[in-house]
Amino acid sequence: MDTPPFPLNTTFKYNSEKYPNGLPKPYSDNPTQWIFHGHPCGSVVWDEESKWTTQGPLRIEDTVLHVAVARLLGYRWPAELDGNMELADEQREWVNRCESLLPYADADGIVCIPPVRGEPSAADRLLSMLAVVYGDAWSGDVQAQLLKSVDHGGKTLETWLRDKFFIQHCKLFHHRPFIWHIWDGLRDGFAALVNYHKLYHKNLETLIYTYLGDWINRQTQDIANGVDGAEERLSASESLKKKLELILEGGAPHDIFVRWKPIEKQPIGWNPDLNDGVRLNIRPFMTAGDVKKRGAGVLRDKPNIKWSKDRGKDVESAPWYHLFKGDRINDHHLTIEDKRTARKKVD
Repeated sequence: MDTPPFPLNTTFKYNSEKYPNGLPKPYSDNPTQWIFHGHPCGSVVWDEESKWTTQGPLRIEDTVLHVAVARLLGYRWPAELDGNMELADEQREWVNRCESLLPYADADGIVCIPPVRGEPSAADRLLSMLAVVYGDAWSGDVQAQLLKSVDHGGKTLETWLRDKFFIQHCKLFHHRPFIWHIWDGLRDGFAALVNYHKLYHKNLETLIYTYLGDWINRQTQDIANGVDGAEERLSASESLKKKLELILEGGAPHDIFVRWKPIEKQPIGWNPDLNDGVRLNIRPFMTAGDVKKRGAGVLRDKPNIKWSKDRGKDVESAPWYHLFKGDRINDHHLTIEDKRTARKKVD
C-alpha cells in the first residue's frame, strides 16, 4: 500500500498563518520541563494578536507552592544554570528575576517544618518567599487561593506541608521526588524537608545530630517541665535517630545497590552518586523501618517506586550478570565488609 504524500502545501499555509513572525523560542511554565524558568508564579504565554510570546499574568495554581518549596530548599532549574540555553526573551527575563530569590534558599537544603535550632518554621519561611515573589500582588486572598489549588482550602500552609506536600510532590514529578519529607510519624513531631541533591553524608549527619539532636534536647527539657506529649515525641524522635544512623552507616539492608556498578564501586555508607538516580538512592529511607505508613520507611508517604526486576537482559560483561543469570535485579544487598574487601583487592 502506497503512503499518501505529505501535505506540504497545507502545512506551510498553516505555519505561515499560525506563526507569521517565525517560530517562537522555547518557553514553558511547567516545572517538570527542562526549560522551566524557575519562578514560582511567573508566566509566559502566546499572544494571538501579536503572534508572539509575551509576559502572562502571575500564576495562582497548584504548582506555585511546589516551586516555592523547591526554591526554599535550594533547588534551581536547569535554565537558571545554563546562560546559553535558547529561551524566549520573556522566559529568560523570569530566569533573571529568580536571582532575587536566592537569599531565601536554605544553604544546607534542610528545612524543618517545626521551628528548630533557632530557625523559623518552614511555613513562616515559605510565607516570606511568597510575599517577595508576588510583590504588591500578595494578599491573604492569594494565599487562600493557593491553598485551595492544592486541595487544602480553608487550612494552613503548615498543615499542607505536614500532610499533603510530599505526596503531591511525588505525583507532580512522576514519583521521582527530589524533595524528601523525613519525619518521626507524629503529627506534632519532628519533620524536615530535605533537598536530595544536597543530602550528602555530611548533611545527613547535620540532619541527625544538629536538627534532630536539637529537637530531642527540647523534648527532654519539656519532660522535665511537665509538658504534655513530650515523652511520646522524645521516644518517636529517638527511634527516628536510630533509623537515620543506620542509613548513614549503610550496612545491609540499609545500603544502596547500583546494579550497573561492580562491588568495588558500590557506595559504602550514605555516599550516593546522584547520577544513579532517585529510584536507587531513596531505597534506604523507604526500607529502614516504617515510622507510620507501610512501605514508606521514614518518609511521610510512599512514592510509587519499586526495585523489582527491570525489563530486558544484561550483557555478559555486566558486573552482576553471572549472579543474577542476566536478569536486571535492583533489590539486592551487600555488606560493608564485602565492599571494603573488594576495594582492597582492586587497590
